[in-house]
Amino acid sequence: MTASYHLQPAKAPLLVSVPHAGTGVPRNIMRRLAPSARCLPDTDWHVDELWAGAIELGAGMLAARHSRYVIDLNRSPDDQPLYEGAGTGLVPMETFDGQPVYIGGAEPTAAEIDQRKQAYWQPYHDALRAELERIRSKHGYALLLDAHSIRDQVPRLFDGRLPHLNLGSNNGASASAGLISSAVDQLREWAGFTHVLDGRFRGGYITRHYGRPAEAIHALQFEMAQSVYMSGSLPERDDARLKKARSLVNAFLERLMAWSPGHA
Repeated sequence: MTASYHLQPAKAPLLVSVPHAGTGVPRNIMRRLAPSARCLPDTDWHVDELWAGAIELGAGMLAARHSRYVIDLNRSPDDQPLYEGAGTGLVPMETFDGQPVYIGGAEPTAAEIDQRKQAYWQPYHDALRAELERIRSKHGYALLLDAHSIRDQVPRLFDGRLPHLNLGSNNGASASAGLISSAVDQLREWAGFTHVLDGRFRGGYITRHYGRPAEAIHALQFEMAQSVYMSGSLPERDDARLKKARSLVNAFLERLMAWSPGHA
C-alpha cells in the first residue's frame, strides 16, 4: 500500500499540515463511489503546491496522499461534529453539495471505517504528533499551520460567499494571542482580499486538538477561497494566480516564523 502521507521534517519551529489535498483512492473504494464523487470535487486542490514555499523557508510539511473520501484526517476519530448545521463526517457519505459519495448499498461498514482509521488516519496523526514534539523539543515551542482551501460558495455549508482568507484559532484557544494578532495583521496587508478570523472555519480537529498554547504548541487553520489561486472549472489551475498566491502565503509564513513566545 502506498504511504498515506509525505513528511518533510522541519528545520524551523513551524510545521504545515495539508490533510485534504490528496487524491489517492484505493481501487476497492473508487469502484464504489457514486458518479458525483469520482472526480473528488471536495479536494483542497493544489494546496500542497500553494504552500510548498514553507519547505524552502525551513518549515516542515506533512501532506496526505489520499482523498478525504477515504477518510477525513481533520475529523475526530469518534466522528463528533465540528460545527452546527450541515457538515461532513470522518468518512463522508455526502459531498459538500449533498450528493451521495457512494453508490447505494456500497457504503462502508463500521468495520471498514475502523480499518481505514488504522490504515490512514492513525499514521498521519502519529506523524503529526511526533513531528510537533520533535520541533518543541528542539526549539522550546512549535507552530502548526493547518492549510486548506474550498470553493467560495457552498450553500449547503455556509450562506453567501466565503471571505478570501479565513483564519481559525478555535476562538483564540489554539494559539497565543500575540501570534493570532500577528497573523491577522499580515492578512490585512493583502490588498484586494477579504479576511476573517474565526468565521465559518474556526479550525477543525487538527487545530483544536493539537493547539495547546499552555504546552508551547500553537496551531492555526488557514482556509483559502479557491478563487484566490484558481479559475475556470475545477481542478484546472491558474498559474498566474497560483504564483501570486504563493508569494502571499510565503509572506504569511515568514510572519509566523518571525514570531516567538517572547513576542506574546
